Amino acid sequence: MSATYKESFKQSNIENVELSIYNCGLQSCDAGYTWGPGVRDHYLIHYVVSGKGTYTVKNTVYHLQAGDVFLAKPSELITYSADKDDPWEYYWVGFNGSCANKLVGRLPFAESAPVHHCKNAEKIKEALYSIFLSRGPEVRNEVLMVGYLYIFIAELMKEGITTESHPATSSSQYVLNAIKYVQFNYSHDISIDDIAKAVGVSRSHLYRVFMSNVNQSPIDYLTSYRINEACSLLKKSQLSIAEIAVSVGFFDQFYFSRVFKKSKGVPPSKYIGSAADVGTEK
Repeated sequence: MSATYKESFKQSNIENVELSIYNCGLQSCDAGYTWGPGVRDHYLIHYVVSGKGTYTVKNTVYHLQAGDVFLAKPSELITYSADKDDPWEYYWVGFNGSCANKLVGRLPFAESAPVHHCKNAEKIKEALYSIFLSRGPEVRNEVLMVGYLYIFIAELMKEGITTESHPATSSSQYVLNAIKYVQFNYSHDISIDDIAKAVGVSRSHLYRVFMSNVNQSPIDYLTSYRINEACSLLKKSQLSIAEIAVSVGFFDQFYFSRVFKKSKGVPPSKYIGSAADVGTEK
């Protein structure tokens, strides 16, 4: 076994309140090395690189080995110990923030299962090690570390995805993902093929799940979303019709006007007046 060591970094410059790294590090432990019993004031995730050890939480002892990760939550009484014959080496990251709880809730852990064996251990290890390599006192170091923390969390989220098929859930999730894609990209020159590719389904399947969940085709949804955004710009901005058309993903002003009139019953140039009339009706 290699010589024992410990390298750690504690973050002192915290700018990001949504997700902040508390500390990170690497350690090859002495035989029987133990931390606890004690509590942390942040989330803490360890990845076991080699060797063995135990993690105790809620009076349950978990035996861990290479490829395992274990989660400690704020204020939970925990103990973790290196094996006496084959002590472990692990990497860790501690973090907190306003969105930390939500993100942790999507990881492959549960109240009854705070330990997970990684299917893609190398990617988990690489992402966690990258956090440590990005450490430093500058704001740019914090940004890099938080960026790699998101990658690490995303890799852990993948670990929780099962191969079992759940048609109803999958169907609605495809629609939600497609709607998110539209919301972020409607101002660009996107097609239904682009949406289907982003979601990971065929164009025909996207059509079917939209019709069953939204009762509207993907192209009709995209068009209505763009037109509604155009209405908002007409009410709130001083942009010209041509500028509004481009802003919502129509690059032909005359085509935009035809589609707008078909949807709202009036051309965009008359929309403000007609909307005001409707608003004053008793």
